[in-house]
Amino acid sequence: MKNRRTFLKTSGLAAAALGLGIPEFAFAKTKADPIFKISLAQWSVNPLLFGGKMDNLDFAVEAKKHNFDAVEYVNQFFKDKAQDKAYLQEMKTRAEGEGVTNVLIMVDGEGQLGAATPDERRQTVENHKKWVEAANFLGCHSIRVNSYTAVPFSQDPKLEQEAIDVCSSTLRRICEFANDFNIDVIIENHGGYSSNGKWLAELIKQTSHPRAGTLPDFGNFVMKRDGEEILSYDSYRGVDELMPFAKGVSLKTKVWDDRGRETGLDYERMMKIVLAHNYHGYVGIEHGERGREWETIEEARINLDQVRRTLENA
Repeated sequence: MKNRRTFLKTSGLAAAALGLGIPEFAFAKTKADPIFKISLAQWSVNPLLFGGKMDNLDFAVEAKKHNFDAVEYVNQFFKDKAQDKAYLQEMKTRAEGEGVTNVLIMVDGEGQLGAATPDERRQTVENHKKWVEAANFLGCHSIRVNSYTAVPFSQDPKLEQEAIDVCSSTLRRICEFANDFNIDVIIENHGGYSSNGKWLAELIKQTSHPRAGTLPDFGNFVMKRDGEEILSYDSYRGVDELMPFAKGVSLKTKVWDDRGRETGLDYERMMKIVLAHNYHGYVGIEHGERGREWETIEEARINLDQVRRTLENA
């Protein structure tokens, strides 16, 4: 039977893979499967949730109405419910009732991986445990954490390594706990050190735990803002550096170069990079313009789906 390996041998994807030094068989998938899946990140509709125009419990239902069959939650919208089994069961029931897959929970506000003292770092580990358990209950595969640190942001190699050292030990402890729940612990490039693709890749390498991974975000490559001066990292290079460890992907429609300049996303170029690393999981759309949330989400979904069809049929 002709499978996707044969089909893509002469395609642009195979050429992209070879150009990156990745074997063409990295794209092997059966024709029955999409080359990647599409989900909706809850942050896309954060103005509606913060403004009381949508309830967290309705998110999966609303996502389904807008042609999404997978969702990614943000803990900020059910912050006090991590251990409320009745509430979590209602979230799960509503998603299952719509045929919607719960993919992950993005966790904010639970302490720094690289906090200043050992006691603070131990508390960070404890704070994340309830979200590991909640993710497992909901049927998610991961929680997303942040690699924030008390080490001042710098491009000094010594401080960069110090930040990796403190973050990696905390991340490893969360991963050790999460392993018993079959949950991955993934880090998004989310400002500061983490928006340096090379730094975040090194953090995952040093953590050296199979549950540790990345959530490459196409748009979050601003390391520092100082007034009008922006220190940024090239989005395409950064995603390429993070994809070997990726257990999820976040799509934003704007990307950065190394000169502090923001431009529109080249969907095809970026998705060729993603696919060249043998990633066929969810690409979570995390984009919604205030006042036009659903319209702009739909525009991004249509663009991403069109690129998917183009690459599948190349």
